[in-house]
Amino acid sequence: MRILLLGIEGQLGTELQRTAPPEFELVQPRQAEADFTLPDALRALVREVRPAAIFNAAAYTAVDRAEEETALARAINAEAPALLAEEAARLGASIIHYSTDYVYGGDRAMPWEEDDPPSPCNAYGVTKLAGDLAVLESRARSVVLRTSWIYSSHGQNFVRTMLRLGRDREELSVVSDQRGCPTWAHDLARATWTVFDHGCEPGGLFHCAGSGATSWHGFAERIFALARERALGAGLSIQRVLPISTSDYPTPARRPLQSELRCELIAREHGIRMPAWESSLARCLDELDASKARGPTC
Repeated sequence: MRILLLGIEGQLGTELQRTAPPEFELVQPRQAEADFTLPDALRALVREVRPAAIFNAAAYTAVDRAEEETALARAINAEAPALLAEEAARLGASIIHYSTDYVYGGDRAMPWEEDDPPSPCNAYGVTKLAGDLAVLESRARSVVLRTSWIYSSHGQNFVRTMLRLGRDREELSVVSDQRGCPTWAHDLARATWTVFDHGCEPGGLFHCAGSGATSWHGFAERIFALARERALGAGLSIQRVLPISTSDYPTPARRPLQSELRCELIAREHGIRMPAWESSLARCLDELDASKARGPTC
């Protein structure tokens, strides 16, 4: 079965490649070969490949820049997924598309469920929600997986940023009043293959994020604590991680204070229970620890 995998240079795209079952043929164009800002070229690519399924792991994820580059974010996050879903329907193919906790407003205490009404508070969330709806409302066999706070041992992410800053500074201030579910890209990739194996039905929407929730401050403290148990800790200078509020760290884009995702639906329908975020973080740091001997990683 031929699968068109888009976004191979990102964290999730890399893990989807690493975890792909051997019976699938992955077609893996790089960003320059699958430019989401060139709809005619993207459409031609899909028609040339004629995949049985499309996995769209590509996205515009610069949350703050999206406030100024909204047209670009919309082209990548909304218009391109709509085109991909349209082409999937034409081919009779399935499509799996990835979304974000930032489609929710974050103005309540309890975790979000799939049937809660979205209310994004920034341009990034608005464009991602538009892409979700385009895929879900298409005629294609579709699944949208909404996830949260993705990290991995490669690429740009919070874990690698904290380790880099922790080598250079003795003190860091990290926001403590935003809560979410840290998600290891490796876990999300494995969950994707399980969902795909079970079959895609039109309009499937699932939350799929690390089990449990924390704040960015709690996430940072756990990163440093686990790093010190490994060789990664040898180069750390960090002594203190200070909690601060969102209002103490203004950014161009608003962030939801509560973006924890409840993932019971995917457990019921697909038997997927994501590991606790702390255990997955430990496994990710083990990967970084192992690669440290082969050269710089962050």
